[in-house]
Amino acid sequence: MKKLFLIIGAPGSGKTTDAELVAKRNSDRIVHYSTGDLLRAEVASGSPLGATIASYIDNGQLVPLEIVMDTIKGAIEKSDKDIIIIDGFPRSVEQMQALDAMLAKSPDIDLKAVVEIVVSEETARERVLGRARGADDNVEVFNNRMKVYLEPLPEIEKFYEQKGLLHKVDGERTIEEIVADLEKFILQKADA
Repeated sequence: MKKLFLIIGAPGSGKTTDAELVAKRNSDRIVHYSTGDLLRAEVASGSPLGATIASYIDNGQLVPLEIVMDTIKGAIEKSDKDIIIIDGFPRSVEQMQALDAMLAKSPDIDLKAVVEIVVSEETARERVLGRARGADDNVEVFNNRMKVYLEPLPEIEKFYEQKGLLHKVDGERTIEEIVADLEKFILQKADA
């Protein structure tokens, strides 16, 4: 049985770094995938699919659902660890519904929790524009990404809250505090 944890948060919330650190500390049991990294790996491969994905990412748009779902399901199934953390997903109500449908047909995958790393828009903006990793780290693209993140958020929160799966973590603290909280929560949930 694969135990799945989803980590959502605004661009710059630290969700990828937090998830990476938890997985690194527990590398015998936990694997971490960022939907962004999974998609960027496809882009880097130079495949036709990668070129298609790049055209969406470069404009701050969401990659089409079936491409994302196939990428995620493949990563979960190929994992040799039983605890899987995926960050940056779901980002839309459509993605949430597609994931729910996929999980309903996958009795070997158990969604344990959806963790939201909560930061203010101000903090997110400072972090993203401060790191400037690539062409997509500028004010205009940040504002678009923030809007894309915030619009479906209330519905996503409500959906997982009703299932008893939503867990919020204060992302305004030090990385050590956030990671310690996240790690403790994931291990307790996985072993419950």
